[in-house]
Amino acid sequence: MLETRGDTLKVKAPMRMDNARQLTTAGVAQLDASVGAVDLGSVQIFDASALAILLAWLRHARAQGVDLQIRQAPPGLIALAGLYGLDTLLPLASANQ
Repeated sequence: MLETRGDTLKVKAPMRMDNARQLTTAGVAQLDASVGAVDLGSVQIFDASALAILLAWLRHARAQGVDLQIRQAPPGLIALAGLYGLDTLLPLASANQ
């Protein structure tokens, strides 16, 4: 589901309502001061709950003084963040950036 490689937490599971609580908890458990990025490059299936998961991780990281970056976000997730007005809160970078 999640894998830490160096300073990056790699998401390897769908980000949907049915596993949102589990992903959120697992991510918070793995996010510490040594993790500075989340890689969404393997995420192909997601819904709006992915935004809630990312916000929870971002809030947790900031509480630890970490400026968490979100890399390789799917274009649809970036569009969804814009639709909800969260694009300015979430540091989403697409695979093209």
